[in-house]
Amino acid sequence: MPKQTQDKTMPKFLNTSATTYYLEELIKNSRERLWLISPYLKLNERIKELLEDKDRLKIDVRLVYGKSELQPAEVNWLKKLHYIRTSYCHNLHAKCYISESACIITSLNLYEFSQVNNNEMGVYIERDDGTLYQDAYAEAQRIIRISDEVKISLDVVEKNEKAEAEAEESGDEKSDKKYSGLTTAQLAEKHGISTPACNQKLCDLGLQEQKDKNLYYLTDKGKEAGGVLRKGKFGWFIVWPEDLTL
Repeated sequence: MPKQTQDKTMPKFLNTSATTYYLEELIKNSRERLWLISPYLKLNERIKELLEDKDRLKIDVRLVYGKSELQPAEVNWLKKLHYIRTSYCHNLHAKCYISESACIITSLNLYEFSQVNNNEMGVYIERDDGTLYQDAYAEAQRIIRISDEVKISLDVVEKNEKAEAEAEESGDEKSDKKYSGLTTAQLAEKHGISTPACNQKLCDLGLQEQKDKNLYYLTDKGKEAGGVLRKGKFGWFIVWPEDLTL
């Protein structure tokens, strides 16, 4: 009797509407993990609704983007979620959406304009497809490994303390100053070091974290040490206790 072989499903070609449909189904049907890799992270309301449901179910969701800063709308939305992690991958151009059971490789960005107006193509691959799914899964893992996780749960701080301090020194904001303490630039001056050196010391102490050249986060340890976020003329900045030891 001839040996029976297990039938493998074949990849499906997707046009624009089919890509959108299968992407929604892939998100809805994920039960263990969901990785959405796309250069632009701007989600329409339908995708957000589906991801919020995954968050309620405590599914491991990773969003990887790479072309621009997160927009305020996306930041505020992500802050409400607990099981969705976001990563930044430099020079990312791939668009791959993958769960524990299926994968979509496509030209479709997670960008609401392209889901409405553009002509897209893609391929839907099920796990039973064998090596094709495994190869895509392995490459998605590699992209995640080389990506920098963006800690949305922490307070995002722009590096503008020097401009804030200069504005105060010139008298532009002295009359409107409603906080006590020192900006990082003022703290640096007090200790006789440069602002970059002061920022590095604060990072070494675990009081703040740096994610790119001009962006700092106030950590929980920094808050415990008395660091406070303030919003001034030039945006958000950190105020430190005057007696903070470096």
